[in-house]
Amino acid sequence: MTINIKNVPETEITCSNCQACCCRLEVFLLTDTGVPEEHIAVDNWGGETMLRLEDGWCAALDRETLMCSIYENRPWVCREFEMASYECGVEREAML
Repeated sequence: MTINIKNVPETEITCSNCQACCCRLEVFLLTDTGVPEEHIAVDNWGGETMLRLEDGWCAALDRETLMCSIYENRPWVCREFEMASYECGVEREAML
């Protein structure tokens, strides 16, 4: 089933139905927010990203609650990504 994000009101996307779609995206660490080392991956050129586990989800995602386990220290990109924004809708649609 495909959901057309243009027809889904923004108010329908909430913390209780978010599904953490953004937690499958590659997240580059651009600033120091205090992300714990065990959640950081370093590429061949020394760039840092959030570590993603074999299932493709961010290592900091609590799999039971689908909430960030390092919320207070989450990367800048995660802070700027808004739930129910256009970008959020695009990612949600891609997962369905």
